[in-house]
Amino acid sequence: MNDVTHEAPRLDDWLPPPAPARVTLEGRLCRLEPLAVRHATALHEVNSLDVEGRMWEYMAYGPFDGLAAYRAWVEQKAASIDPLFFAIIDRARDAPVGVASYLRIDPPNGVIEVGHLAYSPRLQRSPAATEAMYLMMRHAFEVGYRRYEWKCNARNAPSRSAAERLGFTFEGVFRQHMVVKGRSRDTAWYSVIDGEWPRARVGFERWLDAGNFDAAGRQRRTLAECRSDPGDQS
Repeated sequence: MNDVTHEAPRLDDWLPPPAPARVTLEGRLCRLEPLAVRHATALHEVNSLDVEGRMWEYMAYGPFDGLAAYRAWVEQKAASIDPLFFAIIDRARDAPVGVASYLRIDPPNGVIEVGHLAYSPRLQRSPAATEAMYLMMRHAFEVGYRRYEWKCNARNAPSRSAAERLGFTFEGVFRQHMVVKGRSRDTAWYSVIDGEWPRARVGFERWLDAGNFDAAGRQRRTLAECRSDPGDQS
């Protein structure tokens, strides 16, 4: 019999976290509110700015055939516990500009995923988009989750690039993992774990600081540069 030279880490002091609650997550640029039917009209309007429907290309649903269909989808998802949906509110406009959710919520193992990211053109590639992901990640780790996951279609290059930019570690591809809109999907898996969160948190906060942007709103340092800075990581 082989000798066991490395035992799995014990978790004597760890307690399973609660399921995420319907709370509002406040940021400088955006806030996340539990998704509600009152958000549907404004979300449909900003989603309609994507006239080619590219934001839905890798989603399991959408684009929607008009406001009524989208409102029905929002009404259904607003009542869901897992996934737990949020509307992303642009604080400057005080208006919703996107949707995100927690899903595959697994408190006994301390695992939670972020997904269902439907970013309208008004949110895409904006600092608020990054802040929304920071707020959700921060909340998950603060309530006690150990592992925070990001999964996407392996062919979705923008999503994979976003995961890497946000500090997720690539773990591999699950081949023929799903069937989505009649097509076979290979799924790329990414994660951040609790031991990595302190460094990631400092990087996010440095990048999101107002002083990191010039008068035209251009970043002075990239998120990767802010995360790799050797300064205080406490």
